[in-house]
Amino acid sequence: MHQFQVEETVGRITSYRHQQNGLQVLLMPDNAAPVVTCMITYRVGSRHEGTGLTGATHFLEHLMFKGTERYHKRHGTSIFNTLQRVGAQVNATTWLDRTNYYALLPASSLPLALDIEADRMRGALLDAADVEQERTVILNEFDRGENEPIRVLYHQVWSTAYAAYPYHHPTIGWREDIEQLTPDGLRSFYDQYYWPSNATLSLIGDVSEATLEEVERAFGTIERGPTVYPEPHVREPEQRGMRTVTLNMPGELGAVVIAYKSPRGLDADTDALDVFAQILSEGKSSRLYPVLTDRGLTTHLGAGPSRLHQPGLFTFIAFLAPGATHEAVEDAFHAEVARVVETGVTEEECARAVDQLRAQFMFQQDGSYAIASELNEAIAMGDWRAYPTYVDRLAEVTPADIQRVAQTYLVSHRATVGRYIPEVYPTAPAEIEHTEEVTL
Repeated sequence: MHQFQVEETVGRITSYRHQQNGLQVLLMPDNAAPVVTCMITYRVGSRHEGTGLTGATHFLEHLMFKGTERYHKRHGTSIFNTLQRVGAQVNATTWLDRTNYYALLPASSLPLALDIEADRMRGALLDAADVEQERTVILNEFDRGENEPIRVLYHQVWSTAYAAYPYHHPTIGWREDIEQLTPDGLRSFYDQYYWPSNATLSLIGDVSEATLEEVERAFGTIERGPTVYPEPHVREPEQRGMRTVTLNMPGELGAVVIAYKSPRGLDADTDALDVFAQILSEGKSSRLYPVLTDRGLTTHLGAGPSRLHQPGLFTFIAFLAPGATHEAVEDAFHAEVARVVETGVTEEECARAVDQLRAQFMFQQDGSYAIASELNEAIAMGDWRAYPTYVDRLAEVTPADIQRVAQTYLVSHRATVGRYIPEVYPTAPAEIEHTEEVTL
């Protein structure tokens, strides 16, 4: 007999909570095909990493695949091989607010996936030899990322926009910390966060309430974990001036990123910013396409708010066309934002943007994995219900809301501007220059 109790149902998704250890399970039955996506989301990400521990969450993502006493390559039962033998697609991802592990597999093999997830929730070995082996792998991954200008530019924008809050550091961590993380340090971090009461298990596909019996068999005996999980207590100081970062790296075409401090993902203003971003940058009917792409200033552009657990960034990115200057692109962007701030948007623009977002939402439900991935991000924000209620919330956004959020958030003293300036013939490693203009 399982120990799960129904919490609530929203749309086709029902939430259950284990009465002993606090594990949350989200069930969404879809019996169109005998497959299931099994995804476990831990509410721990790079923002939980303290000084000297940056990259710990991502490091543990690698180590959680290295094995337990029961699932290990030395027994011929490595996690990857065991799941791939039954036709599973397996992976994991780490981000600012969460880590997730998943398997898309035949429904008949779901008990195996559940057993593996339960076993490594508290049974990951974190051997010293595995730590050293994965350290090399992660450092190689870090170095590959450092050769990608846009990736580096984004990291520099975020680390410049945040002076204190842990969104400052990249998810992969800083090289110095990756080099110095120890098995004991990683074990301590693992023991702080990887427990049932800090996790949500999403099961999408050929499942039913009876599936909870399998979940009980796998997870039911695991202890609940800490009463309180450590959260960053640092507060980001108010930004009082535009900040800029310039990246010089080998390449051909430049890029610009303009980011503004924006609200938490669960804030209603973030929905209005979603619609605003569509009006600004989505397709040929957008505000920015005719003044940037049609004029030969950009080859591609986009905008949107981050949806995070804590206040994030509303980001605009443009890839410069040959011969275009950063200044021309930035001036055109600022001019269009100023128009919205001063005169707002039309009912037609708002309705078209909402329809576009509604269509995107429907396309993102193509398959159990796609749904689990979107749920994963809602869990990270702080409420899984943000996913199934999204379309209904969009319908409430008005042109007045869009003008108000533009006036509130897209102001110069909250902006961080990143410029990628390609070096055709580099003579030295990439140099990063930081400046901040402060207006009191």
